[in-house]
Amino acid sequence: MNYSRLDAMDYARQNMKGIWAAALCPFNEDFSLNEDGFRSNIRHWVDDLGIAGFFIAGKQGEFFSLSLEERKRTFEIAVEETGDKAGTIMSCSDQNMDVVLDLAHHAEAIGADYIVVHAPLLHFLSDQDDTLYEYYKYISEQVNIGIAMWSHPDSGYLMSPELCTRIAELPNIVAIKYSVERDMYARLSKMVGNKLIVSTASEEEWCDNILELGWQLYLCSSPPYLIQTANDKRMQEYTNLAFAGEADKARAVRDSLDGVRRALKSTRPSGKPQAHQKYWQELLGQVGGPVRRPMLQMTEAEKEVTKAAFDSCGLKL
Repeated sequence: MNYSRLDAMDYARQNMKGIWAAALCPFNEDFSLNEDGFRSNIRHWVDDLGIAGFFIAGKQGEFFSLSLEERKRTFEIAVEETGDKAGTIMSCSDQNMDVVLDLAHHAEAIGADYIVVHAPLLHFLSDQDDTLYEYYKYISEQVNIGIAMWSHPDSGYLMSPELCTRIAELPNIVAIKYSVERDMYARLSKMVGNKLIVSTASEEEWCDNILELGWQLYLCSSPPYLIQTANDKRMQEYTNLAFAGEADKARAVRDSLDGVRRALKSTRPSGKPQAHQKYWQELLGQVGGPVRRPMLQMTEAEKEVTKAAFDSCGLKL
């Protein structure tokens, strides 16, 4: 790695910046991992779209349907294809601690930049704070790599800003993907200062979070490669304007993407997020493919509606 365990936060503060995207995982028609397609997508995202980093094998990437070896393989492909052009953060989330640590050690060994670990499901607990603190503390002590927390309602609870601030004192805890309401993540941002990089997946709020909260990192979802093309990089444009303090110009460019956002969101069938986004990728010329069970495929009727919205959304191909 390029830093020691004790230097992880300083390194992240200097290098974990800009737009990081959560990668969808392409499969072949026989549902095997499409390694060539994954490589092609990453090269496009880096070389054509200028995305700064990638969240690998998360929920968008259907990690729940991947074998342990497949998860490791996606890590390896991402490191190989990004090289020194973009960063990587590998999702090591799992209910089994041995799996979390196996993935974390693999990420560390192959030269990934960071890992992210989702807050676990905690059945029957009504007071989770000490359990969660010890959970992240134990992982922190087993690895040298920088760790991002991830709190989302999927866990059945949310980590409080106070708990996140407590965990942020651990030396190689560097960031959090905080999937909560804005007032909650804004409060955490003020509480932790430079001790933790706070981010969330909402692209619509990203511009204001730069301008109003001083955020440096978008971590992470799929809009960076779904609402941009090689000829239409408005998300990157408004991000650069916001970082430069050009608030009015940044918000104007952000707002110009409203038609694309509406087309993407309004056509997404309930219960088919990955399948819909993979089809949108295909419309953009990227590699999508089917989803694995238990996720459901798009119907032809759903594809027709999506294609019509895509064609009229105003995104420049």
